[in-house]
Amino acid sequence: MGDIIRKTRSVCPVCLKNISALLVQEKDGCILLEKSCAEHGIYEVPVWHGKVGFETWLLGNPQLPDDKGLSCPGNCGLCSEHEIGSCCVLLEVTSRCDLHCRYCFARGGERTDEPSLEDLKASIRDIVRQCGDPLLQLSGGEPTMRDDLDELVRFAKEAGCSYVQLNTNGIRIAREPQYAKRMADAGLDIVFLQFDGTRDDIFESLRGVPLLEIKKEAIRICGELRLGVTLVPTVVKGVNDGDLGNIISLACAFSPAVRGIHFQPVSYFGRYPGIPADSERYTLDDLMADISEQSGIPVTSFMPSRCDHPLCGFHANFLLRPDGGLRPLSSVTYSSPVRGCERDNREYVARHWRRAPEEPVPEALFSDGMDFDTFLYRLRHESLTLSAMAFQDAMNLNLERLHRCSLHVYDRGRIKPFCAKYLTVME
Repeated sequence: MGDIIRKTRSVCPVCLKNISALLVQEKDGCILLEKSCAEHGIYEVPVWHGKVGFETWLLGNPQLPDDKGLSCPGNCGLCSEHEIGSCCVLLEVTSRCDLHCRYCFARGGERTDEPSLEDLKASIRDIVRQCGDPLLQLSGGEPTMRDDLDELVRFAKEAGCSYVQLNTNGIRIAREPQYAKRMADAGLDIVFLQFDGTRDDIFESLRGVPLLEIKKEAIRICGELRLGVTLVPTVVKGVNDGDLGNIISLACAFSPAVRGIHFQPVSYFGRYPGIPADSERYTLDDLMADISEQSGIPVTSFMPSRCDHPLCGFHANFLLRPDGGLRPLSSVTYSSPVRGCERDNREYVARHWRRAPEEPVPEALFSDGMDFDTFLYRLRHESLTLSAMAFQDAMNLNLERLHRCSLHVYDRGRIKPFCAKYLTVME
């Protein structure tokens, strides 16, 4: 056994019972989450591979107190122990889907039910009542299976949601530009576009069909409508972890339509093809190291979140260079976490993922110099944000992380942390 560096709580992956857990550091720098269920046995899973300094990345976050998290996440909803309010709230608008992906947190397409328009409007009103003015993410299934999605977007903005984001595979947007225009006219802010790689064999492996040209067409249409696009790759070891640099290059080529890339290392909840071996686990520091190696971006450009738990993700900002490369605008700064930061976090997301309004191009943009006004113009129109979210499953769930989650899901009147809502038993 390695050195115990942190105590926390987790769940048994078989019965989901709340149990104690340890973070243990091996001699090679790998961090394991170790836990034991009296009924189902001992489990351990790698959560960090030592490619980035673990303790430094934690930003001084305290470990979970011994008297906290004892009943999580059973019957979960935001309670007095939860440390962060809602930055983004996800609302499932349908269970239908036009794909049947190998990995899907919501098991899209396995059912055909969906709430009525009036029920969804009531849910949006309740979300605003409970969460103030959140960024609302319309999700599914595949939300664009609904013909009335533009009406939902318009209602959400009128009801008080700061921003509305669409989580989509992009197929209908590519095939029906007028459908996309209706949503743009209704006030849609961000298109969160499933985008796993730059080759069709990647899409065939993860989504079952070749989709690259459809995805590119969806980006083109969103660009014409001035809808900000964020590419969302699900990163699976051995499938597309070697294509990360190519995804970044493609995003730069599609700027300013593409505003960011939000990488999601694969997690095993909802629908997935099988329980992974430890060697298949792809951790947040794996992702940072691979992006750096493939793109030349320094690892020091990536910053841990000061709103969600640092182990949940990273973000980094860049200006596009004339040669198609990226100029880092951020370098890691280590400071204590900030409470009550969800509103600032939401504005950060909106500022970097939405398309800025059209404005005159500064004359200095065409010269060798760059004054402050030109810099701000480029920041609004010629920048790219890289970010990541490492979701948790029943094997690697760390309740210390769950307590700082600001990505929430509306579930029949309750606001739940994302990883609690979609937690899935691993047989």
